[in-house]
Amino acid sequence: MVNRKTRIENALWGLFIADSLAMPAHWYYSRENIARDFNGGVKTYEAPLHPHPEAFMVGMSYLPDIEKANMLGRPYDILHEHSRFYKTSWAELEIKRTEREGEHGNAVAAEDERYHYHHGLGQGDNTLNAHLARVLLRSINKRGGYEAGAFLDEFIEHMTTPGVNKDPYTEVFLRRWFENYCAGDPVHACAQMQRDNWSIGSHGGMIRPMILSLLSQNAYQGIGMALEHQVLTHRSETIASGLAVCVPLLFELVNGVDAKLAFQASARQVHMAAIRGEDLFAQYRDHKGPGNIPDDKMWAYHMDLAGEPMNLSKLVEMGEQNVLRREIGTVCYIEQGLPMMFFIAEYEDYNFEKAMLLNVNAGGDNVNRGMPLGLMMGAASEKVPDRLKRGLSDYETLSSEISNFAEIAVSGQGVTTGFEAPSRRAKT
Repeated sequence: MVNRKTRIENALWGLFIADSLAMPAHWYYSRENIARDFNGGVKTYEAPLHPHPEAFMVGMSYLPDIEKANMLGRPYDILHEHSRFYKTSWAELEIKRTEREGEHGNAVAAEDERYHYHHGLGQGDNTLNAHLARVLLRSINKRGGYEAGAFLDEFIEHMTTPGVNKDPYTEVFLRRWFENYCAGDPVHACAQMQRDNWSIGSHGGMIRPMILSLLSQNAYQGIGMALEHQVLTHRSETIASGLAVCVPLLFELVNGVDAKLAFQASARQVHMAAIRGEDLFAQYRDHKGPGNIPDDKMWAYHMDLAGEPMNLSKLVEMGEQNVLRREIGTVCYIEQGLPMMFFIAEYEDYNFEKAMLLNVNAGGDNVNRGMPLGLMMGAASEKVPDRLKRGLSDYETLSSEISNFAEIAVSGQGVTTGFEAPSRRAKT
């Protein structure tokens, strides 16, 4: 008999394991660079290396209206000790971008100043997006259920408290959210739209909504919970599409449906992007970075899909070398990453550890692609390797957070416990 509480716990362990395993190779687009820097490829938890050969974190912008934020009494600093890597409203960027990297075409710093996105994290550490998932877990555990307004308060506190976040990589959805917050937008309406910034439609937007859906007792309600939470930080059509497929799949896996049958059935609902992965990378290079691609073209790259659903068996027959990056891009976007998650699971015959490591060594946005995949692969597993759990830096605390959340999820009370709407906090 399937133990639903254990499957939920395994799903959450899968998320944090996938994140930490992938962290050192995050945003390596060249698989050859991963093999070179990590002795043939990442095989276990590693610390990030310096320099990162392809990093373009240095010089990304965070430009809040400080005067307006101070007038409203809203904290604006979400970078703290990591601000030296960013172009900000309050300081000059000290590190100059003098070169252009060949894989993605973006401007980069000189090689010795190409800081890893997760510079300063250690072996077994988790990234900021995983810690924001923990903010959600702790918020639910504290109250015995979900309150959107309480989560937003704790999200803001986590981001604006100095010394809390060790991870310098602050994704664009966070930087734009807090720019809107500092401009006076209501807290429930600070999320940037994908139509205004193409990177909003990334894998990271699936993580917390998928976790939250597990408080529901069925996928029907779970999808609603997931989508409502999604729009608090990501207003994205492609994320919503991904959640509509992955939340029901997650429920089937937690309830013990055979992983192969469940994934293959769900794959028949997914349409791959019309543009192949390698062709998308060519557009990046030709335009000297994705930020220079015209908006109408970039929108088409996201929204133009193949007419037929993905053929999972055909992709597996093509093999790893022909699919990863060439056929399916390793970029951050759902329309590329969701088919890759399905491919990785099927290609590795639903073996948890093999799937996690293939995701790592595929490169690109392996961290944020890995966390939804880790949720699903963990949920599909009767047991997650204990050494992978214990290899996480925060193993003891995570154990408690995961167990408490799973108890609430199986109790059936996590959705119906007292709720305070986020709009009531709009004037704070």
